[in-house]
Amino acid sequence: MVRRERKRWEDIAVEQIGRREARTAFYRDSAPKMTLNGVWNFLYLEAPELSPEGFMNKEISKEGWDQIDVPSVWQLRGYDHMHYTDVLYLFPVNPPFVPTENPTGIYKKTIVLDENWIKNDTILKFHGVDSAFDVWVNGVHAGYSKVSRLPSEFDITELVKEGENDITVRVYKWSDGTYLEDQDMWWMSGIFRDVELINEPKNSILDCAVEGTLDDSYKNGILNVSVKTKHNVTLTWKLEKDGQIIAEGECRTEEKKANWSENVGEIRPWTAETPELYVLTVSAGEHEVQVRTGFRRIEIIDNNFRVNNTVILLNGVNHHDYNPKEGRCVTYEQTKADIVLMKQHNINAVRCSHYPANEYLYDLCDEYGLYVIDEADLECHGFEWTGNYKWITDDPEWEKSYVDRSVRMVKRDRNHPCIIMWSMGNESSFGHNFRSAAEAIRELDDTRLVHYEGDFEAEVSDVYSTMYTRLKPLKEIAEYKIKGDKPHVMCEYGHAMGNGPGGLKEHQELFRKYKRLQGGFIWEWYDHGIYTEENGYEYYRYGGNYGDFPTNGNFCIDGLLMPDRTPSPALAEYKQVIAPVEVTKVPGKYREIQLKNYYDFRNLSHLELRWWIQAEDQTVQEGRITELAAKPQEAQKIQIPYVPFEAEKNVDYYLNISICEKEKTLYASAGHEIVRAQFPMEIHSEVLEERPQGEALKVTEKEGILTVQNEKITVQFHSVFGKLLSVSADGREFLTAGPEMSVYRATIDNDMYKKEDWMNKYFIQKPCEQTEYFRYHEKEDCVTVEIGKYFGCYNQSWGFICDYEYRVYSCGQVKVTLNAKTVQNGKEEPEFLPRIGVQMKGNRELQNAMWYGRGFGENYVDSKEAAFMGIYKSGVDGMMTNYVYPQENGHREDVKWFSIGDGKNAMLCMMEAPLGLNLSNYTDESLEKAGHAWQMEKAENVIIHLDYKHSGLGSNSCGEEQIERAKVKRQDFSMAFTLQMIEAGTEKETAKKKYLD
Repeated sequence: MVRRERKRWEDIAVEQIGRREARTAFYRDSAPKMTLNGVWNFLYLEAPELSPEGFMNKEISKEGWDQIDVPSVWQLRGYDHMHYTDVLYLFPVNPPFVPTENPTGIYKKTIVLDENWIKNDTILKFHGVDSAFDVWVNGVHAGYSKVSRLPSEFDITELVKEGENDITVRVYKWSDGTYLEDQDMWWMSGIFRDVELINEPKNSILDCAVEGTLDDSYKNGILNVSVKTKHNVTLTWKLEKDGQIIAEGECRTEEKKANWSENVGEIRPWTAETPELYVLTVSAGEHEVQVRTGFRRIEIIDNNFRVNNTVILLNGVNHHDYNPKEGRCVTYEQTKADIVLMKQHNINAVRCSHYPANEYLYDLCDEYGLYVIDEADLECHGFEWTGNYKWITDDPEWEKSYVDRSVRMVKRDRNHPCIIMWSMGNESSFGHNFRSAAEAIRELDDTRLVHYEGDFEAEVSDVYSTMYTRLKPLKEIAEYKIKGDKPHVMCEYGHAMGNGPGGLKEHQELFRKYKRLQGGFIWEWYDHGIYTEENGYEYYRYGGNYGDFPTNGNFCIDGLLMPDRTPSPALAEYKQVIAPVEVTKVPGKYREIQLKNYYDFRNLSHLELRWWIQAEDQTVQEGRITELAAKPQEAQKIQIPYVPFEAEKNVDYYLNISICEKEKTLYASAGHEIVRAQFPMEIHSEVLEERPQGEALKVTEKEGILTVQNEKITVQFHSVFGKLLSVSADGREFLTAGPEMSVYRATIDNDMYKKEDWMNKYFIQKPCEQTEYFRYHEKEDCVTVEIGKYFGCYNQSWGFICDYEYRVYSCGQVKVTLNAKTVQNGKEEPEFLPRIGVQMKGNRELQNAMWYGRGFGENYVDSKEAAFMGIYKSGVDGMMTNYVYPQENGHREDVKWFSIGDGKNAMLCMMEAPLGLNLSNYTDESLEKAGHAWQMEKAENVIIHLDYKHSGLGSNSCGEEQIERAKVKRQDFSMAFTLQMIEAGTEKETAKKKYLD
């Protein structure tokens, strides 16, 4: 019994009505165009059935209608509601049916066409509408289409007239197509890409498929062209490079088609490193179109995919069309800025996740040089949660829908040389319909590879693709122990959610070591935060902030770029890790370095080497070397011609190497840095001196407070609680709370699977130090206070026996030593700890920070390739990274000293051995509690963390957890540092002094 008739937007048998066959997006088209972007009349409804009678007619009253700008998404214009999910459908899974409550937008616009326009044909083109729509012209139904992120064209020549014309579009939020568009992103609806009219000549060129390939020498270009026309016409064509004609010809179409092939001789091949483009112009009378092509050849040889017979390595990112104020409406200018930023950060590949991008992204990738995996607008991830993942993927009734999405993608984008793979979609299991889609793609274009990660056995895919594969199984794949012998790509890895990812270096080392591994794509380029102004604050919302449920919360905040386009520290790290030049020190050669060229096609002649010797923050010598010549995958050794010099006492020296562009490029200015390296030099002059003496120290004890003081310093301890309470100088308090052991950090997104145990089983955020002894000794110029403590957390059997020693010197210094031995009296304990170290508090007025360690930006043990030793300055707030979702941030590794001051005076802290450092105006608890930056409560003090060890970041929000070397295990440890109150500006000179103990 039929219980329910399928509505048009629920009928999978109806892919389109009146829609033209998909075709290429010409680079240039002489046919006049009229943009329909701008203000439209708009009526929002809860269901299509509530549409007013006669809504498609020009004469209908607009009373009660609003206006909306096109392109836009209506959820960001005050209609419907915002909702984010990663996987879940927002309605019962009952394909192909969708909710009766189906938010609908009716758009109306009046256009005026003149006499000249009417002489030719009129094509109405929508570049993107979510998720399905009908269109009427002057009250007559012109067509219906779906697939949100592909264009739809309608020939409305017979429906328009000279003068005013009415266009009505009814857009449906939900359609049967929604089951195939369950990507990890905000649910947004409306006409979100450009709309235009094309004034097409009667004898026009309808389509032009161009293939630029290479002969077996990989030197000569072969041009293959296939043209479709509206009528049989004579075609003339020419191929140009930089304004010079390379080849030309003429032919006559038969049955409205023409095909030709031309060997154009020796050419300059297209690669992402050398994006050489040629322009094909095809003319049919008054109509002329241009296609940019590049000559390159993609094939699999000896189990590797190759471009122009060269095995390439993809250092890529996953890219969504996204804007924090406009949702998925993006401009050419924004997309260009994305591409430029990628090139500046050594990225050479883009995966269009998980749908075809705006047309201009591919033009930009052709021009700037980026390999592209173009992906069909197809994902039905929510079916996995039903327990029937293959529900529609293996259902032949849906075959046409699957095939249509791949075919239209290929027909639109196949002229772009940047595209090296066609991806059939994302996270939709595998079955019959993907087999059919792969076959359809190959019938249209067998010159590129077919990709689909969900084809777990690589049955029809040309590459074996995985997501978030851990390092151990990745190595097994590399060694051909898993899944056959097809080349491997990680289409997603390195989940850039919040603070992270860490461990990118280890992945890159495997990619470079093993032939089978051909790189991967970081997830992802953007944080998908929604810009919000509220109560005087500017911030970015994520899932759940709109009352949306169910939701995946801040899982959409997972990019290398923050929503305001600020690069995260992870982007700088990725740039350094994937840099196409690796700089290493030649063992045993104190002046010699080696450059390894990881470009696939270019030698290093376009680069220069800049070197300088750094004495902490001063340049001692510098120079440049311009004759770089290493060929791809080869190495070059270089002597650094510095002049021997005498080391200044107690100063560290570093050899810094920067590899830069010699000349201006399309994406960067001359001098743009590709990669940097730093090597400590074995030049050192350690000089120890006697510690100066001051006035004799006075010791008093009253009501549990022990005070040690003279005219230079006052230090107070609590003898019962076993604490250093404060350090003051000249009547002013600098340290407001002394060191107490800590193993806790505000959890980061990549700790999400450890957080529950850490916080609610091991209670690492609930420390307790128990005093075991308190004693002090007086000497002539020093008072030593010894405090024994037991450190543990609530209800834990593991802990640390801590021996603190404080030496208060009459010169005004306080040396702190902590020796800790770990104990375990039971069995339960965390596999590893976030950190081992101490926390102190400084006077909140001390907001000027300086440190000698890694910087400038934050860095962690598994994410510090882009951070170099030096002396840096910042405000305390400037040392934090303002993540959309507050979490641990701002750590610096290998810190030898730091200071905090107020511009006049400062507290200097000098380490005996380098430690990790966090300085913050916020407590770990306030970071943990807040959902947004404006909700963080400022602390009453400057929070100081000194870490013996701090665990790394990993990528475990989706991927590899911290690698073993980046995990802090329960262990014995020792740390020592000296505090001194000084005049601001004397930090560097004071820190150079070393004393005899």
